[in-house]
Amino acid sequence: MSALVVLAAIVVIRAQVPSAGTIRGRVLVPDTPLSSGRPSVGDLTAGQHPPIDRRRVVVYLESAPRQAFSDLLPGRARMDQRGQTFVPHVLAVTAGTVVDFPNNDKTFHNVFSLSRVRTFDLGRFAPGRTGAVRFDRPGIVPIFCDIHSHMNAYVLVFGHPYFAVSDEAGRYTITDVPAGTYSLAVWSELGTAPARRVTVAESAIVEADFRVGREP
Repeated sequence: MSALVVLAAIVVIRAQVPSAGTIRGRVLVPDTPLSSGRPSVGDLTAGQHPPIDRRRVVVYLESAPRQAFSDLLPGRARMDQRGQTFVPHVLAVTAGTVVDFPNNDKTFHNVFSLSRVRTFDLGRFAPGRTGAVRFDRPGIVPIFCDIHSHMNAYVLVFGHPYFAVSDEAGRYTITDVPAGTYSLAVWSELGTAPARRVTVAESAIVEADFRVGREP
């Protein structure tokens, strides 16, 4: 078989592969002021730390096509310790991802979690040092610092790549979603929102907005 014939066959095969779609929209959250946290023993001689922005949310598919799990590739992500704050406050990753926790402050930190999804304790490490944790199981992992009680964050681990963290305006975009019908859900510190059923067509853009509310 000539190279020209092989190339033509590849073009035909690729033309038969359905094009993925996009889900995008905006999530409205309660008008809550930024939280500056509460003081701790470690703060007695420290300066002011920046307020925590809890408005960012994670939008995700509650279930995904079977091939999404078999093709899942582990990645690498980063959650800084800066100004006695975890940055970003909310991090979403795929299962198998290693998250680095660099200490960019001028004080010691001790990053840990008691979550059943991923229990760990990096111990005390000095400024300029970095600890790392591999997150293998899907779920929500609250993160804390044993020295500074006001420091907290969240790592959300997914078994598929179809999720997004909203920006400052609440907008999100999930790309490369295979055609199909899904349940689209939201995670937020500030409340809950009902899941939405969305149908994604080939090469289409689906708009889905949410409003997060507080449970009575």
